[in-house]
Amino acid sequence: MMPGSKGLSPHELAHRWVKDLRTRPDMRIEGRNEETLCNSRMRGNMEDFQDFQIIDNCLMVRMPEEVDHHRAAYICEGADRLLVRENVENVVFDFEDTRFMDSSGIGIIMGRYRKISCFGGHVYAIHADRQIQRIFRMSGLHGIVEILPG
Repeated sequence: MMPGSKGLSPHELAHRWVKDLRTRPDMRIEGRNEETLCNSRMRGNMEDFQDFQIIDNCLMVRMPEEVDHHRAAYICEGADRLLVRENVENVVFDFEDTRFMDSSGIGIIMGRYRKISCFGGHVYAIHADRQIQRIFRMSGLHGIVEILPG
């Protein structure tokens, strides 16, 4: 069970996140701040992809289909804004839609791990397919990020 999760296990939080994604396409942050941060239009011709939500003091980040250096800055910026502004204790990255991730994705995860671990928080990954799990093992991320079953 994750600290600050009000009795929900990481697996239960993941299922709640997926249910919310399917029932509310325009995800909003629940809690103190009701500002819409999701589905923000990115610069250039990139599609909408950033989904962030706070659930029980956990920041849920829905990763895009392709996690590369073009998208990394936007993901980091959105996640860091919420880490600073909200009372976040853990970060959960959802890889359900992700089919490609380069070293920029590793950097996204490592950066959020460094920030959240300073306060005793943890980083989790859900819906990581075989390729993403292989990247985690090869990069050493599997030692600091717990991969939850989808």
